[in-house]
Amino acid sequence: MGADSVRIVAGGQLTMSDAEWEQTRVRSAVIGPLAARTVTGIAAADRAAVELGVSRRQIYVLVGRYRKGSGLVTDLAAHHSTGGKGGNRLPEPVDEIIRDLIRRRFLTRQKRSVAVLHREIARACVTRGYKVPSRNAVVRRISMLNPVEVGRRRQGADAVRPLQSAGGEVPVISSILEQVQIDHTVIDVNIVDERERRPIGRPYLTVAIDVYSRTLVGMVVTLEPPSAVSVGLCLAHAAADKRPRLERLGVEAEWPMSGIPKSLFLDNAAEFKSEALRRGSEQHGIRLTYRPKGQPHYGGIVERVIGTMMNQIHELPGTTFSNPAERGTYDSEKMAALTLPELERWLALAVASYHGTMHSTLGQTPAGQWAAGVAATGQPSLTPNQTAFLVDFLPVFRRTLRRTGFVIDHVHYFANLLKPWIARRESMGQFIIRRDPRDISRVWVLEPEGHQYVEVPYRSISNPVVSVWEHRQALARLRERGAAQMDEAALFRMIEQMREVSETAEKTTKRVRREAERRKQAGDAYPAKCVLTVPAPPEAPTDPDPSEVPVQPFEQIEEW
Repeated sequence: MGADSVRIVAGGQLTMSDAEWEQTRVRSAVIGPLAARTVTGIAAADRAAVELGVSRRQIYVLVGRYRKGSGLVTDLAAHHSTGGKGGNRLPEPVDEIIRDLIRRRFLTRQKRSVAVLHREIARACVTRGYKVPSRNAVVRRISMLNPVEVGRRRQGADAVRPLQSAGGEVPVISSILEQVQIDHTVIDVNIVDERERRPIGRPYLTVAIDVYSRTLVGMVVTLEPPSAVSVGLCLAHAAADKRPRLERLGVEAEWPMSGIPKSLFLDNAAEFKSEALRRGSEQHGIRLTYRPKGQPHYGGIVERVIGTMMNQIHELPGTTFSNPAERGTYDSEKMAALTLPELERWLALAVASYHGTMHSTLGQTPAGQWAAGVAATGQPSLTPNQTAFLVDFLPVFRRTLRRTGFVIDHVHYFANLLKPWIARRESMGQFIIRRDPRDISRVWVLEPEGHQYVEVPYRSISNPVVSVWEHRQALARLRERGAAQMDEAALFRMIEQMREVSETAEKTTKRVRREAERRKQAGDAYPAKCVLTVPAPPEAPTDPDPSEVPVQPFEQIEEW
């Protein structure tokens, strides 16, 4: 029977060519045993998907059709597309060639590239007189396959462990921001301070990776060890438009990957179990999931991207490399040359380059995968107020309101808007307060009604802006000197003395230079900061003075 002959099946209701009949027969051989099971597991569906060259979802569709049908081979015959929007758009014989060569030539340990595969498909189509499909058409069909099965066939079982979930199967991630992984690392490079350009050590990197597209949706570089604040800063960067930040860094690059994640996949570090992260995630509808303890390969997608970035970092002056053996006699501190902002600029450019590089698992660039995700689900929602979003992820305190305001770690905070609450404080209980450790000169207090936060500054406007780390050092110094009772005035006098010593020293230490850079980084944290003139409160509460500058509340912060 020739290639153009047809086969009449099921009483003449369906006509198929030999190629279509063979495809349907193979489908039946694979789908039949699955349909006979009570439950079709993900692992079995994925194996069948690779065998037939279709997606997991299509396997379940075929299983359903087989169960509803009469048990005939023709129950699984392909439904011909009209070629409209969202349709297959390729003739069935061409699609069969693509599926066959993906299975026989691409899914092998030889790990042929997409370019080589496309050339083989083109030769097969030309030989049979068919129009050659585009490379994008081939890439789309590869991207529909389960990445675990693709990786297992091309690289072996060990290579796909980072992609697997607690149940041993890849999580079903079908859209952008459906799952975002966050992790930290110390960067393999020494940086210098902006004033003296002398070494201040290695900074820390926190990144958020969108699993669907493998794009970096959030990144923050800090001089503090990983903490709940690092996570909050990274999430705030992920959820906001990145163009203003790129402009401040002086970077001309595209980084459109932004949006509020639907879920976070995290390890079991303390900063990922904090009340700040839990409450902030609940506030914004972000689901938290954690990798199983004792199984560090879960969640390896973010770790793999971090590893790729560190390999590129090793090209920079001042790199520490991955280990002493690799570093050899290279003097990392002596060769250090980049400041923190310069390193941030370099990282932003490296991210843009990574987004445009072909990804072996995706079969296309991360930027292309993100664009496809946006086309499928629409633009993700962004936070209109990055500062307000960040406040939702800052560390939480609970304090009772006093006649003189709030006291946190021996520091007093007051604003005139507190006066109406002070008058009825006995019946109000404790307030929920948020504080940024990088700048403790103000706190954010949740209103009694719970609808929004208000900013409350130092009670004494003469106190300098300090970080919580500098504050703790001053407290420790006072205790060393035998201070029996802590006093706010003594605390800030100690901070001023410590700063004078560091600023007048002929040769500052690396630690002091690092602390100075911390203060500068904290000062840049809130570019739109409003400096308020708030006098010390009177002995008894009075009505607010309308002539004074009001403290502006954040807008549209809902109650937990």
